[in-house]
Amino acid sequence: MALEVKRQNRETSQGLVRRFTQRLQRSGVLLRARRARFRVRPKSEEAKKRRALRREELRKEYLALEKLGKLPAKRDSRR
Repeated sequence: MALEVKRQNRETSQGLVRRFTQRLQRSGVLLRARRARFRVRPKSEEAKKRRALRREELRKEYLALEKLGKLPAKRDSRR
């Protein structure tokens, strides 16, 4: 999609750049480019399951250590 802006009569270069950027924003080209650039791929079902299993495993391990008293004492207040 080509975006073309021609210089008008007695228009300064700054005015031309300003008009071009406004037109570019209105066209939505930048928005689409940003969406494509920062797109987050959805996780696969298998990855979701593996992550959930790992989370459960860590939770069980934490609870076991808590019962044995091998965890450092929790701080009650922040400061």
